[in-house]
Amino acid sequence: MSSAVSELSLRGLPMESWMSHLPCALWDTPLHHLAIPGSHNAITYCLDMNDRSPVDPMQPDMLQKLDKYMKPLIRPFVYKWAITQEYNIKEQLDCGVRYCDLRIAHRPNDSSTDLYFYHGVYTTLTVQTVLKDIKDWLDVHPKEVVILSFSHFLSLNQELHILLLTTIRNIFTSKLCPKTEVLTLRNLWTLGYQVIVSYEHNIAGSHSDLWPHIPYWWANKCKAEALIEEFEQRKQRGRPGGLFVTGINLTEDLKYICTHPTESLKDLVMSTYPALLGWVEEQAPGSKAGSLNIIAGDFITESHFAPTVVALNKKLLKWPS
Repeated sequence: MSSAVSELSLRGLPMESWMSHLPCALWDTPLHHLAIPGSHNAITYCLDMNDRSPVDPMQPDMLQKLDKYMKPLIRPFVYKWAITQEYNIKEQLDCGVRYCDLRIAHRPNDSSTDLYFYHGVYTTLTVQTVLKDIKDWLDVHPKEVVILSFSHFLSLNQELHILLLTTIRNIFTSKLCPKTEVLTLRNLWTLGYQVIVSYEHNIAGSHSDLWPHIPYWWANKCKAEALIEEFEQRKQRGRPGGLFVTGINLTEDLKYICTHPTESLKDLVMSTYPALLGWVEEQAPGSKAGSLNIIAGDFITESHFAPTVVALNKKLLKWPS
């Protein structure tokens, strides 16, 4: 297959089922050598807009105090900069996302054991509801595989961790891939596994169905040029051995927000996507030191994000040099 034909065909794959449409030459390629689109802070499309909802305690003390005493003024800023995805989880999966960054919390002063997601404030949807949505989507797409990264556990005690693990197992059952398996599409299809759960907590070590934390390259920059420079330096030092994420998500600081009072995170992201995706197009998946694997972003349903990432797999189809 020529490079031109493969690029055209991979970019044009139906994004809701791109894994099942990959050329058979890639079915035995480890998932950590493929280019996979990911969603940074995937469940922020349902943040609680009720002013009674607290700001999460991970926010700076100053912001928490301002929110407490100047809520009508401060809360709109929180929402504008906390929402990283506008489409629900099924729509994100339809758009090609196969890695989801899931940040879990128990709400303060909540007598129930319900768990939520959070970013600035908490979500209205529970973890259980979203995981069921993912399971329902997978039932309809039996050859697609998702990587769910559970992390940033806020206010979870041991009991709540056990409850979360029970929820994960009860929902995904036989779709859960144990960490002893070889992660290739052919192997996962043969065994019926569709869900890889990464769990950023020491509890993961004693559970065979929990994969360890997946490293996330986060540049902590609010300009595309600075982010690209940071990642180029990291590539020089070599990629991690297994699954890993390059997060092309920009990070605004308080100074940026104060000097751009009429903007939102989406304004920032959309203005920089041409430069960021231009850089992505130059990258390659694979086993080499400077190769990338999962590429995660904000507002991933915009700007041809997923097709751009998926098309990188064409570079694995070239003849070895």
